[in-house]
Amino acid sequence: MKTKDIIKLFDKYVIPNYTRYPVAIVRGKGAYAWDAEGKKYLDMFPGWAVDGLGHCHPKVVKAIRKQAGKLLHVPNTFYMEPQGRLSELISKHSFGGQCFYCNSGAEANEGAIKLARLHSAKGKYKIITMKNSFHGRTLATVAATAQPKYHKGLKLDRLVKDFTYVPYNDLMAVQKAVDAKTCAIMLEPIQGEGGINIADTAYLKGLRKLCNRKKLLLIFDEVQTGMGRTGQYFGYQHSGVVPDIMTLAKALGGGVAMGAMVAKKEVAKDLVPGTHASTFGGNPLVCAAAIAVFDAIESEGLLKHARTMGEYILSRLRDLQETFSIIKEVRGKGLMIGIELTMSGNDIVNECMKRGLLINCTHETVLRFMPPMVVKKTHVDRSVSILAKALYAVVEKQR
Repeated sequence: MKTKDIIKLFDKYVIPNYTRYPVAIVRGKGAYAWDAEGKKYLDMFPGWAVDGLGHCHPKVVKAIRKQAGKLLHVPNTFYMEPQGRLSELISKHSFGGQCFYCNSGAEANEGAIKLARLHSAKGKYKIITMKNSFHGRTLATVAATAQPKYHKGLKLDRLVKDFTYVPYNDLMAVQKAVDAKTCAIMLEPIQGEGGINIADTAYLKGLRKLCNRKKLLLIFDEVQTGMGRTGQYFGYQHSGVVPDIMTLAKALGGGVAMGAMVAKKEVAKDLVPGTHASTFGGNPLVCAAAIAVFDAIESEGLLKHARTMGEYILSRLRDLQETFSIIKEVRGKGLMIGIELTMSGNDIVNECMKRGLLINCTHETVLRFMPPMVVKKTHVDRSVSILAKALYAVVEKQR
């Protein structure tokens, strides 16, 4: 089918709750994707960070094919080897916790919110979250998201009261916000949707001390930062500050839908039978895919590669900043990079797309580069070249 035919299908049968580009992606491999007409795109934002290893990584595809011929799904009322093996990998590469599986980052954060309340003393239910955060689209997680634009029309008055919003990287604001009803503090080590804002190490250490002193749980939303994106398996590992609960999704499944909540054993024990569940969570197929993700990261040295390539991208983009005054700041860690502009970035994203480069704009003015961990210098050089041409074209149009 051609793009116009696919769009007609969507117009007739699909709820239009997404703003979609007039492009139909039909195939992907590594750092590239192709549309229905065969146009090739360099994808520097693959799957909103879901395709952390790039499109259709051979190890992930092989694992899925093998598992699909053996067992697709059994309920969590039975034991299954892939889920056990994956849990061991996550635990050993993080803080020795135990895992609960679901299908998305929002569901993982729902589980974290529920567990925080189940674990905490009676009357303690409020959670402190950070302004410009993003934790999901369910009613609870959108209430936890401290961006009012996502609350519009949802009548969240009661739910929002369960969360206290404070500025990011402001320890004193968090300290002042803690009250007798607070049970947890929840944040992203690096805010993704909020504009690639990086938490200071001193701030994270201060939060850990505060939680220890006040007997609060520290929850890290690692949905975007997890699985090697930042050059470590998990974002918190850059600071050495260990959370009580961590949530994962996006790159965890190598392209298939998967979420996970990881909790220290002394906290996890309160998620007893009947308190929480997910029918499809941690099924054999997605666990096999996630095991292959760990295999690829280890066997291909992708953590070190992410750090090396991240530094290279930052240097190339900062060179670009010297040429274009509309670039206010370039910041990031590993392969999670933001380019803050003095203007809206939407036209630049569209211009890049016309020229064969896929990137993203968040928070109105921040362009996001979140390339796959298999990215090469040639990919970076080409993407920066296209971005430069797009910036020039948009600036010229606005003169």
